Amino acid sequence: MIRRLFYLSLGAFLTFWVMRRLQALHPDHLARRTALGAAGVLRQVRDFTHDALGEAAERETELRARFGLGNAEDDN
Repeated sequence: MIRRLFYLSLGAFLTFWVMRRLQALHPDHLARRTALGAAGVLRQVRDFTHDALGEAAERETELRARFGLGNAEDDN
């Protein structure tokens, strides 16, 4: 009796697990996950680019001040 209950519980658990995995492979779910992942990567790239350009502008200002070259706007 205990053995049958164990295998019945194991079968129910495996059925539940397989159904969840199959739902994760549904095209709508995959598309949503992919879109969210791409949006996250795009946000990280934008943040990195913003930080890098800000640091480059600060460094350029420091170097221009050190060597007495004036402002970058004056060169145009």
